[in-house]
Amino acid sequence: MNKSDQNAVWQDIRTEAEREAGARALMRPYFDCRVLSHGSFAQALARLLADELRNMDKSLPDFGGEFETAIHSNDIDGSAAADVYKIASANPACPNALSAFLSFRGIQAIQLHRLAHFYWTAGEKTFAVLLQNWGAKIFNVDIHPAARIGKGLFVDHAMGIVIGETAVVEDEVSIWHGVTLGSTFSESGDRHPKVRRGATLAAHATILGNIEIGENAVIAAGSVVRQSIPANMVAAGVPAKVIKSVASSYAAITAPSNN
Repeated sequence: MNKSDQNAVWQDIRTEAEREAGARALMRPYFDCRVLSHGSFAQALARLLADELRNMDKSLPDFGGEFETAIHSNDIDGSAAADVYKIASANPACPNALSAFLSFRGIQAIQLHRLAHFYWTAGEKTFAVLLQNWGAKIFNVDIHPAARIGKGLFVDHAMGIVIGETAVVEDEVSIWHGVTLGSTFSESGDRHPKVRRGATLAAHATILGNIEIGENAVIAAGSVVRQSIPANMVAAGVPAKVIKSVASSYAAITAPSNN
C-alpha cells in the first residue's frame, strides 16, 4: 500500500469517527481518545496497542511513544492500513474502516506481532517474546516473533490462531479462527509452513511442517495438512488431499470490493 492509499484509509477512519461522535455525543470522548486526537495513523495505532497492554497489566510502562517510533520507522502503519482496508472492503460483517481498526482483534493482534517481530530482529528477543505472550493473553492469538507475516491480511475472528517461529505468511492471505501453522516432531530448524500469496486457511485448519501452501490455494475447515498443496487448488480432509481446483467465484468471498 503506497503512502497515498495509507493516508486515504486514515482519513476514512477519521471521517467515520467524527460521524459517530456527532451521532452519539456520549461516545465523543472515546472517539477523541482513540482517533480524533491523533495526528497520524501510526500515533493512533501505537496508542491503541499501548493501552491494551496497560489495561492487561497496570505495572507495565506506557509504550505509546516508543511504539509510535517503531511503527512509523518500519512501515508497520502501512501494513496495518492494508489490513484495515482488506477487512473493511471484503468482510460483509465489518461496517467500515473505523470498525476494522477499533474492533477487529485479528487486525490488532497482527500489528502487535509486527512490533514483536521488529524487536526480535533488532536483537531484543526477550522483550519480543514478552510481547508475544501479552498478545496471546489479550487477543488469544499466539504468533512467534520470528514468523514473517505479510500485509493485506484477512484475519477473521482470529481467536485460537497459532503461528510458529519459522512460518511465512505472504500478502493477501485469509486466515480464519483456530488455524495452526505448526511443526512436526521429525523436523528441526526451518520447520513451519510457508503460506503463499492469496491462500485461504479456513477455520481450524492445521498445517504442519516445512511445507508450502501455494498461491490462492484453499485449505478447507478442519483439515490436517502434512504435504505441500499446489497453487489454485482446494485441499480437504484428515489427512488433507487435493480435491479440486479453486472456483473462480470463490474470489468474491475475500476480494476487496470495488465500492
